[in-house]
Amino acid sequence: MKTTAFLTLAGLFTSVRGHGYLTIPSSRTRLGFEAGVDTCPECSILEPVTAWPDLEAAQVGRSGPCGYNARVSIDYNQPGDYWGNSAVAIYTPGEIVEVQWCVDNNGDHGGMFTYGICQNQTLVDLFLDPDYLPTNDEKQAAEDCFLEGELKCTDVDGQTCGYNPDCSSDEACYRNDWFTCNAFQASTNRGCEGVDGAALGSCTTTISGGYTVTKKVKIPDYVSDHTLLRFRWNSYQTEQVYLGCADIAISGSTSSSTSTSTSSTAGTTTTTSSSATASSTCAAATTISVTFNELVTTTYGENVYLTGSISQLSDWSTSSAIALSASEYTSSNPLWTVTVDLPVGTEFEYKFIKEESDGSIVWESDPNRSYTVPTGCSGATATVSATWK
Repeated sequence: MKTTAFLTLAGLFTSVRGHGYLTIPSSRTRLGFEAGVDTCPECSILEPVTAWPDLEAAQVGRSGPCGYNARVSIDYNQPGDYWGNSAVAIYTPGEIVEVQWCVDNNGDHGGMFTYGICQNQTLVDLFLDPDYLPTNDEKQAAEDCFLEGELKCTDVDGQTCGYNPDCSSDEACYRNDWFTCNAFQASTNRGCEGVDGAALGSCTTTISGGYTVTKKVKIPDYVSDHTLLRFRWNSYQTEQVYLGCADIAISGSTSSSTSTSTSSTAGTTTTTSSSATASSTCAAATTISVTFNELVTTTYGENVYLTGSISQLSDWSTSSAIALSASEYTSSNPLWTVTVDLPVGTEFEYKFIKEESDGSIVWESDPNRSYTVPTGCSGATATVSATWK
């Protein structure tokens, strides 16, 4: 009976459009959207396929692990001018990091999702060559490898890893190593939108606005100068699988290291990237240039500021808060940014505030954000990225 009900739902909603895509680390899809060549990043989709209840049954060779957007004829499995040529984030083996995707308000199909890293570098290299488009068989072989290299929910201590309420215990989807959305028919906090309780507009989609979905994964004991982190969402409502990938590196104990860590507060994710040249003869930095990036939609006359619990961030003063620049702001990427030199090792709390055209101040919602300035060699930098909450 359950399968029949699902097929009926699928038939009723085949016209539904607007879906989801990987945002942190920045997927090839996100980069294509920010470059203006992809007009619907949430629309990279494969259909119809067997997405439920067997989460691994679908053959996805047409879409591939990095996704194919038929609306704009972009195959993200091949590097392009704006994606795939370098790593967007660098992790270390065994590191716990936060990852995030964006679900469209009008296209939340519920279901389950997962992340993976394929440790067959020869196979992954096919997706790193700008002069080569992998075949469908190679795409499917790579996805099989990503499924084998699943970054399990249960790998992270303390992370809630439940069973999907739309799946019964006798079905293949009854597993808690994948991440699950909430009940599709729930009256509140339904589907994937309900995972974080994130506000509408906490991420960008082109159809009806999006919600962030944030989880933690553990990077495997594997080293690669350039590999891929794959995101996959199996829809419960419709016969659809959404795929995307981000170019990353996993660094070992070498003479230079770069690390990326993330934290999430009240549905808003902060990504912190730091880089430093580590050698026995390097001059230790006393301060680090930290760039704060905030995605916040503003109107003409509004400005964004940064203030916090230390003197370098004005000791919570709104009158002397640090102004962010909107020089890179676009409607699709409402970025405000500022770089501040901060003493290494300093722990502090902070918030972004908006000054309205009439001079009134609007604070981000609680709780305060927190950050610890990394250590490193002289010249090291760090970046903190967040979305207004």
